[in-house]
Amino acid sequence: MDMAGEQLLPLPQRAVWDALNDPQILMACIPGCESITLVAENQYAILMTAAVGPVKAKFNGSLTLSDIDAPNSYSLAFNGSGGSAGFGKGGARVVLSPEGTATRLAYTASAQVGGKLAQVGSRLIDGVARKMAEEFFTRFKAALPAPAQAVPVIEAAPPAAQPKIAFRLSPVWMLAIVVSAGLLAIFLAT
Repeated sequence: MDMAGEQLLPLPQRAVWDALNDPQILMACIPGCESITLVAENQYAILMTAAVGPVKAKFNGSLTLSDIDAPNSYSLAFNGSGGSAGFGKGGARVVLSPEGTATRLAYTASAQVGGKLAQVGSRLIDGVARKMAEEFFTRFKAALPAPAQAVPVIEAAPPAAQPKIAFRLSPVWMLAIVVSAGLLAIFLAT
């Protein structure tokens, strides 16, 4: 399964990046997401529940972030297992770019599934993944602060002196997208 899309979000790029890196926001926005746990730098364990046609299961997965260029882009690789329901693996690329006072979020994701998930059929899996991505973005947009509430970030210290962000998704948001698209299809449990 391959998936790509764009969203125009009504906030400055840094505010969107920060929201994508907030595990509480992501857990609330990713359909079926039960937990996101940091296990090592840029590596996360994810627990999701999802249903694709007649197949419903809990999926345990891992997500690894790479090529991080805050607040512009990152890549992620993911894999997950739903026991007898099947497994999935894939990757995604997320790119943020300013567009006036808003931010354009573009993503590409690809995923492969096996087991019962693969038997369901690619058309159904693609439809569920797209629906989950739409649901993620609907929830994500609702979770963002109103543009007037967004506070511009002033860089007072070099990035090395700033505190580390505990979560760098979402991935995916491909967990979102990945998560929502990739994980969505992968975990279809992102």
